[in-house]
Amino acid sequence: MKTPFFSIIIPVYNTEAYIERCLKSCIEQTFENIEIIVIDDCGSDNAIKIAQHFAKQDSRIAIIHNMQNSGVYKTRIIGSKKAQGEYIIYLDSDDFVDTKMCQELYKQIQNYNKGQEKKRGGGG
Repeated sequence: MKTPFFSIIIPVYNTEAYIERCLKSCIEQTFENIEIIVIDDCGSDNAIKIAQHFAKQDSRIAIIHNMQNSGVYKTRIIGSKKAQGEYIIYLDSDDFVDTKMCQELYKQIQNYNKGQEKKRGGGG
């Protein structure tokens, strides 16, 4: 697998009712060069089992298990340390995003980089 452009970090804690919608919105991105890092923050529901089911079907999903509940901030840091993408996107596990989110972000980044290159006198 090539290095992902985006790493999507998703801490999971007791969001069984929402995690499926969250993960579907990530795996259905039109921009596919992503990795999805799901961090189990030791919840008491079946959210992580749902995430594991998705991980079996999509190799872009990695699951990390915290040893104890660490909270969103520390859990995001843990995910960030494992991320391989050039850019990191943080989602909560009860969030969902438009399927073109990563594609639009990629376009904006490319346009910004082209503008910066022109300011420095490079490229056409």
